Amino acid sequence: MHRRDVLKLLAATPLGLSSTRLLAAPQAGCRLLVVFMRGGYDCANLLVPISSSFYYESRPTIAIARPEAGGSAAPGGATNTALTLDANWGLHPALRDSLYPLWQKGQLAFVPFAGTDDLTRSHFETQDTVELGQPLEGSRDFRSGFLNRLVTVLASGSGASAPIAFTDQLPIILRGSSEVPNMALKTIGKPGVDQRQGNIIAAMYRNTPLAAPVTEGFGTRDDIVRTLNDEMDKASRNAVSAHGFELEARRVARLMKERYNVGFVDIGGWDTHVNEGGATGYLANRLDEFGRGLAGFADEMGTSWNQTVVVVVSEFGRTFRENGNRGTDHGHGTVYWVLGGAVAGGRIAGEQVAVGSPTLFQNRDYPVLNEYRALFGGLFNRLYGLSPGDLARVFAGVKPRDLALV
Repeated sequence: MHRRDVLKLLAATPLGLSSTRLLAAPQAGCRLLVVFMRGGYDCANLLVPISSSFYYESRPTIAIARPEAGGSAAPGGATNTALTLDANWGLHPALRDSLYPLWQKGQLAFVPFAGTDDLTRSHFETQDTVELGQPLEGSRDFRSGFLNRLVTVLASGSGASAPIAFTDQLPIILRGSSEVPNMALKTIGKPGVDQRQGNIIAAMYRNTPLAAPVTEGFGTRDDIVRTLNDEMDKASRNAVSAHGFELEARRVARLMKERYNVGFVDIGGWDTHVNEGGATGYLANRLDEFGRGLAGFADEMGTSWNQTVVVVVSEFGRTFRENGNRGTDHGHGTVYWVLGGAVAGGRIAGEQVAVGSPTLFQNRDYPVLNEYRALFGGLFNRLYGLSPGDLARVFAGVKPRDLALV
């Protein structure tokens, strides 16, 4: 076997090689999972501005009815009206059985009018901006994502650092000086290098400087497969759904509970230009699946949920007014979600304005009043007690904003 063939086989493994320090089990303490809704989801139909008549005027076919409007009965006895959160905001009814109970327990908060100052309205450019966490002005280093910088700061101090990306390729947010493994959970049980090939590769590198990392990489992959075999067997006996995000979210929970303390996963399919739907339809179905996945993650974490924080972000929101195709187009400000057993939830956090035509950004979108780097900086300060200098290493030139989310 030629060396180039060895490299191809290594590249095909679902889990990249990583250093011993980063693969060690995390110390007891908080776990952070960042979830990226790629595609710019319609936040105004997730967190519904029920007190705004302008919302209902702007969305004649896709608006979510006010809680007091009655609504038609849906399967399971639920109604198609928003779930009351407070006097101004309601929650999409698709989340009634999944995430609404977490809100009622005070374990879920929303931050509206959140996002970045990037005005390109391009999926790729704005996703890059969020993941980099760097100033828009000047050149940007695409080898340095903000979660990797956090991991590096934690590893250089007294805290343990055990990150992972649950993705096909290492995302920008976790690129940087600290080595981070990545694994696409759909490929678990189907490794790119089988046991026979792994033994051949290990033998080729025996008694060389690369012997230890090669052995370590395969060992870690095998450990993860063994960890999840039980859960996958139960899934085949209808213990949990074999399809959708919930099964994957439960796998993420098992790994983070036992091995990792900083995680990242992304969920696509949120670009709703046409036939978005309202209380039912395309977006509602996506939110239902996503909500069940997050609820499954919380359930699978068990008692570790009390030390876990999940932050859900998207590159931008959608246009506030529905378009001619009964959908919404690329927008600006969005709504972040923060959930966890120790989250100070049951509230809408951050700076807010009344939702109306005068408060729209460029007369089309939600404005950004809660800049995402400041928001994450305040959260990291709460979670890890980072010094001002360490916070500056993660988000240069940004003053953290403490929303007391934990």
